[in-house]
Amino acid sequence: MNLHDWIDELADVLDVETEVDEGLLLDLARVAAQNVQKTAAPITTYLLGVAVGAGDANPEQVERLAARAQQLAESWDRPADAKDPDDVDDEVPDDSSVDHSSDLYED
Repeated sequence: MNLHDWIDELADVLDVETEVDEGLLLDLARVAAQNVQKTAAPITTYLLGVAVGAGDANPEQVERLAARAQQLAESWDRPADAKDPDDVDDEVPDDSSVDHSSDLYED
């Protein structure tokens, strides 16, 4: 079975009527895997599919959305093992010797 047959069978199983540009999706997945991280490939193509389905996009719109996603992946400059800037562990001062029993807290 080749990829095109797989896509046809999967579309039937998922009850989806669509034409798939497998070359476009594979190119996008490859760029995401190489420039972001390997696991970004399926998530990137999935999110493209969500965007396409939400907007009922025609083939030209699919190409534009894929191009935007690919441009983002190509310009991605954060290594796969880089920490998320929102998850940086800030140093917390040790105030265990301070008596907080009279502190007032607002809800």
